[in-house]
Amino acid sequence: MVKRKTAIKIRKAHRYLGIFLGIQFLLWTISGMYFSWTDIDEIHGDQFRQDPIEPSAFTDLISPSEVNLEEAIVSVELREIDGKPFYWINDKKLFDAKTGKEKKAISENEALKIAERNMLPELQVKGIERIEQVGSHSEYRGRPLPAYVISYETPENIKAYVSEKDGAFQTLRHRDWRWFDFLWMTHTMDYESRDDFNTIVLRAFSLLGLITVLSGFSLWYISSSTIRKIKKRIK
Repeated sequence: MVKRKTAIKIRKAHRYLGIFLGIQFLLWTISGMYFSWTDIDEIHGDQFRQDPIEPSAFTDLISPSEVNLEEAIVSVELREIDGKPFYWINDKKLFDAKTGKEKKAISENEALKIAERNMLPELQVKGIERIEQVGSHSEYRGRPLPAYVISYETPENIKAYVSEKDGAFQTLRHRDWRWFDFLWMTHTMDYESRDDFNTIVLRAFSLLGLITVLSGFSLWYISSSTIRKIKKRIK
């Protein structure tokens, strides 16, 4: 049999580990339930976007090779900005597809037109602002800057983001996405950037969680009357 002092030590370890890890276990459970009960397409905000977007047709376009670009062309994408065609070349520069003139950045009005083309027509714009930098916890983290943020008059606090340099509709954010993002942070325990699933803190808590479970099994084993009866019969 296990000595009394050893049993007491196991009980103390199990109790204190349970208290220490209990809050995080609760957060893992709550966030896991939220993830499993939500539609990821709704979290992405697909219900607020036009789908499909009606493609535009253009004529009299110049060849991409005619634009004034010193480097070789690796990639070309045709984009519409406020009803006009543009070439986005090498993921770097934007050119008018009819004149070949380089476009350094889109305007605020053009950003509104791009958002209008992507978002549902019944959504009413509340305001627009230009951002040049964001924090590590921003809902727009990891995406091109500067950008325009278009806000809408909705209970969901919807915001659409359009890149200033290339005129691309980047993403939209709303209330449910923000809840998802917060719970994802608590689930991964990445309290710096929210996107790293291999944090040292998460690994440490996972290991401590395993120790807590094993100590619980140990307590059951050393305190079980059934186990004691079996041992007596064997003897």
